[in-house]
Amino acid sequence: MSDDIAQQVIAAIAKKKKVDPATVTAATTFEELGLDSLDAADLMFTIEDTFKIVVPDQAATSMHTVGEIIDGVRQLVSHSGQPASAS
Repeated sequence: MSDDIAQQVIAAIAKKKKVDPATVTAATTFEELGLDSLDAADLMFTIEDTFKIVVPDQAATSMHTVGEIIDGVRQLVSHSGQPASAS
């Protein structure tokens, strides 16, 4: 389950930024990806749609790495009762 979430988050980020998913790791920062605040907000909308979750604004603004997004999605998915895999 967790690996699936990580792969889906990384794939979504790589697609948004048009980079090779192999270059995106949990330690990758938004700054390294060239994400500004607008890009980050757009990414959160994509993550919410992909996983059918709602990321609270406070949580979204505190995320600065890919790993933080993955951890946040894991928590939200586990609390929502939704299946971890998204189509």
